[in-house]
Amino acid sequence: MTVQHEVPSTGAAEALEVWIDQDLCTGDGICAQYAPEVFELDIDGLAYVKSADDELLQDTGATTPVPLTLLQDVVDSAKECPGDCIHVRRVADKVEVYGPDAE
Repeated sequence: MTVQHEVPSTGAAEALEVWIDQDLCTGDGICAQYAPEVFELDIDGLAYVKSADDELLQDTGATTPVPLTLLQDVVDSAKECPGDCIHVRRVADKVEVYGPDAE
C-alpha cells in the first residue's frame, strides 16, 4: 500500500533542487521506485540523482532540478527514505524544504 502525502505549497512554481547524501544512503532504492526519472541506483548500490538528460550525477553533493510534475514523487521519496539522505531545497536561498534538515 502506497501512502500519499500532500505537498504543502512553497510558492508559485518555486524552483527546487534535490541531492542525496551518499554517506547516509542505505541502497534500499525506494527513491528510484517513486521517481525513476530523478533517482537511480548505481553499481555501488547507492542512489544518485540524474540530470535532465538522464545522466547519473556522481559528484559529492550533486544537485538536479525537481520538475514540478515530479515534486510529489520526490517529496514522497524523501519522506520514505530509510537513510534520511534525500534533501530538497529551494534554489534561490538553498533552504531545505523537504528532507532531514527541513525546517
